[in-house]
Amino acid sequence: MPNELAALLLRQHATAWKLASYHLDGLGPAECLWRPSTKGLHVSISDDGRWRGEWPAHEGYDLGPPSMAWLLWHMVYWWSMVVDHSFGDAALERDSIACPSDPDRVGALLLALHDEWTGQISDLSEGELRSSRRTRWPFIDRPFGDVVGWVNVELTKNASEIGYARFLYATRLSP
Repeated sequence: MPNELAALLLRQHATAWKLASYHLDGLGPAECLWRPSTKGLHVSISDDGRWRGEWPAHEGYDLGPPSMAWLLWHMVYWWSMVVDHSFGDAALERDSIACPSDPDRVGALLLALHDEWTGQISDLSEGELRSSRRTRWPFIDRPFGDVVGWVNVELTKNASEIGYARFLYATRLSP
């Protein structure tokens, strides 16, 4: 049974995951590749059929809204990085992360990352969450609980962005 701090962070994560799961359910390839604007971050498809996300030079509004494919790639990117850097050998780099180009396979990969993440967090003591020993990405020298909280916020943010894009996609041809 997780300690009180881990239990709190895991409850927050469960809420974020429920939102993400809702918006990921039934997501199709055409919807993912749809671009909500003439500008915005998108993916390219590599020779092995995987999505590779464009990397922004800045995060200004003038970039335009990202495609859902880019948002999915981004979720796979940051979650893979945080799992590897927190519980692995911290060798994973942005360019080595590829995302399946099938939304169902992306969903399965995100579920696997979710399961690994929550399993690892469940086993941490309160002292480990307050320590910076595991904090190697995206922060350094901060309590690991900050990383866990960041994952919850990032997951909620990406889920909300996908949900909003799905509303736009569903009404794109409406008068």
